[in-house]
Amino acid sequence: MSTHTEFMNEALAEAREANIKGEVPVGAVIISSEGKVLARAHNETISRKDPTAHAEILALRRAGKKLNNYRLLDTTFYVTIEPCIMCMGALVHARVFHLVYGAKDPKGGAAYSLYNIPQDPRINHRIKVSVGVLERECQDIIQSFFRRRRENRPRL
Repeated sequence: MSTHTEFMNEALAEAREANIKGEVPVGAVIISSEGKVLARAHNETISRKDPTAHAEILALRRAGKKLNNYRLLDTTFYVTIEPCIMCMGALVHARVFHLVYGAKDPKGGAAYSLYNIPQDPRINHRIKVSVGVLERECQDIIQSFFRRRRENRPRL
């Protein structure tokens, strides 16, 4: 049986792939209740010219096709960074059971940092959440990406 660390390492591999492609380095992996990888993805918003092409959305779409169902019951979703509002909404609609993320996103996180969508009593589905798996590694890859972008920005 695999651990949270092993699956988060797979999500980090996806984030590294995004980084190589010049995309914001976020990676996601969805695991079945049997511990099998259903789908994996990384951000592709820039290359697809699509603001919805977040790693989470792409992984959800792939898992749904694989299962031939829009409900992803009893799945565990690993992502390197705390999901945004759009992605958290999609995870709720997909009925993901467990969300595991690495680093918090204090500026846009919707799984506790800014909003608490997974546990909001007004929403008809709750998601179990685990935070901080390989937090340092997840934080480092995204912080170094944005640091490089700031350093390479032309000065006026």
